[in-house]
Amino acid sequence: MRKNWTREETIIAFNVYCKIPFKNSSARHPLVIEMAKIIGRSPAALNMKIGNLGRLDPTLKAKGITGLKNGAKLEEDVWAEFTNNWDALAFESERLIEKFKRDLKRESNELLKTGKETKRLVKVRVNQSFFRQMILSGYSSKCCITGISHEKLLIASHIIPWSENKKERLNPTNGLCLNALHDKAFDSGLISVNPNYKILISNRLKGQTEHVKYFKNFAGKKINLPDKFLPSKQFLEYHNDVIFLG
Repeated sequence: MRKNWTREETIIAFNVYCKIPFKNSSARHPLVIEMAKIIGRSPAALNMKIGNLGRLDPTLKAKGITGLKNGAKLEEDVWAEFTNNWDALAFESERLIEKFKRDLKRESNELLKTGKETKRLVKVRVNQSFFRQMILSGYSSKCCITGISHEKLLIASHIIPWSENKKERLNPTNGLCLNALHDKAFDSGLISVNPNYKILISNRLKGQTEHVKYFKNFAGKKINLPDKFLPSKQFLEYHNDVIFLG
């Protein structure tokens, strides 16, 4: 008899949804296989759940990608709960993965250590890692400006800085996948992206000929958009108005 999905299993499925480009999700994907084993489901079942979650994603809908049509109310509830609280999704889903692993292997794990400071530090590390995986997944591990695809050179860059808005820290629509050089320029306000997703270059760079190939050549061009979690136009406006040194 097929058992119903639990809330915990659905949260883990959402975690996997966030980490895999939607077009690459399949029962053969290594992460799907790994997580399916942990929660005691078949890879095909987990992949179907990922497809069900895809039907709720507005970015996919805008592209005419509907995901799987038949889904459960629990998926809708989990989506509504955590897309309004990405910080909670990151830590709760990673905590549950460790819990399922512990139950499977009967081992202790770092996320359940006592002590407020330990938990705080672990939560920050876990959440930052989750945000990075979400952003790189959405952009297929390619810089949205240059197309650089070496993961060690890629940064999950915040549009509104981490320190400025606690609520939106882990919102994937508050992220861009940039290479290390353009991430630094973006954080410093030397470049920006407008709400039409076109690249802006500060006048402070335009007069320096040695920077042409790194910056000026990209001026006015549109960034490569992610498969899911389209950058928020509101957040881009904030970066244009507050951080960009136009």
